[in-house]
Amino acid sequence: MSKKRVVITGLGAVTPIGNNIQEFWDSLVAGKSGAGLITRFDASSFPTQFACEVKNFDPLIYIDKKEAKRMDPYTHYAIATSAMALEDSKLDLSKINLERAGVIFGSGIGGILTLTEAHAAYLAGGHKRVSPFFVPMMIPDIAAGQISIKFGLKGPNYATVSACSTSSHAIADAFMLIQRGSADIIFSGGSEYSLIPLSVAGFCSARALSNWNDRYLEASRPFDKDRNGFVMGDGGGTLILEELEHALNRGAFIHAEIAGIGLTGDAFHVTAPPPGGEGAYRSMREALRDGGINPEDVDYINAHGTSTELNDLNETKAIKTLFGEHAYKLAISSIKSMTGHLLGAAGAIEAIATVLAIQNSLIPPTINLDTPDPECDLNYTPKVPVKREINYAISNTFGFGGHNASILFKKYTG
Repeated sequence: MSKKRVVITGLGAVTPIGNNIQEFWDSLVAGKSGAGLITRFDASSFPTQFACEVKNFDPLIYIDKKEAKRMDPYTHYAIATSAMALEDSKLDLSKINLERAGVIFGSGIGGILTLTEAHAAYLAGGHKRVSPFFVPMMIPDIAAGQISIKFGLKGPNYATVSACSTSSHAIADAFMLIQRGSADIIFSGGSEYSLIPLSVAGFCSARALSNWNDRYLEASRPFDKDRNGFVMGDGGGTLILEELEHALNRGAFIHAEIAGIGLTGDAFHVTAPPPGGEGAYRSMREALRDGGINPEDVDYINAHGTSTELNDLNETKAIKTLFGEHAYKLAISSIKSMTGHLLGAAGAIEAIATVLAIQNSLIPPTINLDTPDPECDLNYTPKVPVKREINYAISNTFGFGGHNASILFKKYTG
């Protein structure tokens, strides 16, 4: 049986640089940084006092007030971005088979704000102070469940959790399920609300974060020799994946096609990539193999590009190993230079950015790339966007635990 083709028909995003798709894309093109001093809590005693927070987001636009109080903010992002993607897709839910419409939506951390607040309540007043909604607000799968409930989606429904690769794995799973005929439509992506004292303290203790408190707008600088850690961010993204014939039969606008996926494990270290980016190399190689294309067919790579020494170096080495001389002809960029690192939501918003780059024939920039690391000598699209026809593009995400995911997107030409 031949595999079915899978296309993207809906997009929704809440990010540190825009709370809808148009704002997000406009900010990427403008090279806007989402970094600022942390406002959610007093971070003045922390080694890192800044992050890329979502700003001016109102969940009550999308969710009833009573329901919103029974959801962690990471679920607010999930519902909001799914509502946006549904509107973008122009899907009429009354006219489709809802048993063949599903949700695969992840979070790297889940409801950590709810967890810490419930723990504080327990310490202050014992078990009677813990809300009956604590568990269903906190667990990482509940965003997928809430999306399903909100829109009546009765097909496959579960969450992925694989650190920074979480939402790329969600997209990959959705792709495979539609390919094999198990669903026609899947809402897929991820969300994260992790900018709370405990998680920021954890990353500070791990010395993973940049500490440029007096230069926070410049702190996220992938591939730059002066990079000294990543910048935390939060938000969410939803992509609606749809079987091609189903999309064509209802006259849907198609943003792009998914041509292949590559999923690998480093089997090396809890947080560090293996030398030479061996796992990342295999991940991209498998995406090309799955898509049936050659390395020289790829025009753009949306890099994982975290602004950490080991990731940027080893992702560069992986690209060189796979693409050879063509590596120097590729356009590469890291939108984390603007959004920060959205952890479990990174793959979703970066997939969206890749789709928009294909659609607009425009490579978003890597801002703050002032002095490239001598060992990072590829074309990372410094400072400003670049016009370029993109037929194939890869979006990379690599997570703690050695989880690697590469998604190969293709311009849809009918």
